[in-house]
Amino acid sequence: MLRYAAIDIGSNAVRLLIADITQKGNKISFKKTTLVRVPLRLGDDAFLDQKISDRKINDLLKTMNAFKNLMDVYQVQKYLACATSAMREAANGQEIIALVKEKADLDLEIIQGKREAHIIYANHIEENLDINKSYLYIDVGGGSTELSVFVNKVPVASRSFDIGTIRILDNQDKDEIWEEMRLWIKEETKEHKNLAGIGTGGNINKLFKMSNEKEGMPLSYMKLKSMYNELNGYSLKERITVLGLNSDRADVIVPAAEIFITILKWTGIKELFVPRVGMVDGIINLLIEENLVEDKPVQDTLHGD
Repeated sequence: MLRYAAIDIGSNAVRLLIADITQKGNKISFKKTTLVRVPLRLGDDAFLDQKISDRKINDLLKTMNAFKNLMDVYQVQKYLACATSAMREAANGQEIIALVKEKADLDLEIIQGKREAHIIYANHIEENLDINKSYLYIDVGGGSTELSVFVNKVPVASRSFDIGTIRILDNQDKDEIWEEMRLWIKEETKEHKNLAGIGTGGNINKLFKMSNEKEGMPLSYMKLKSMYNELNGYSLKERITVLGLNSDRADVIVPAAEIFITILKWTGIKELFVPRVGMVDGIINLLIEENLVEDKPVQDTLHGD
């Protein structure tokens, strides 16, 4: 049994996914065995102070040691650890990489937006797309939003923008970046009719679950907007006590919905498909592509939240 691991050090949370890789004939699939999420909120430091504080570095090192121990217990053969927007902007990012190597014996890579989009694309959701439609793939994180345009199941344009949930909460989202994103979307989608949306990330996964839509069915723009209005009508405390959201989800879910709604409004997209995959799933798929036969389809056999 092959066992791979993915570590995603995001602006809001740090995740570890351990997955078993199986191969039957011409088909390679993976099953999630362990998924751990730790809400470190590195983005609060990075976007406000342009560096990660000593306290959060210490928390990150403890988390990385715990992840390393779990990977050892599970006898993981290969792993890839990636840090995204928060660590990209932290002036002490390279220092943290060295500390993670020294204290936890893990190799950590700070990836740029283009590689982040490539990893998310490694989920190969295009295999299940309608060839008669064009799609805008929207991945919303704490520090950035990755966008890709698919035509005939092929990505024709991709871009990362510094718009994310933690940035919005910290008032670090800039009007010029919003406008840059709007203009890019307008330019890259103007030729494509029957445009549909695909949404990934922890917040849209949670919103889809709260919508009570059936698996595989799209989330409509009107339903998403209605949910946003309802969530926005509650205080942060009420989202936790009344709606039962975790404290680290209750605040970011509102700006996440705002990003999705804004993009759907700009494009006129009426339906958003939510395949419930994310960065760690993409990392596992990338490891499979890089280490196993590349032309075989990869499937995730167990969907996570």
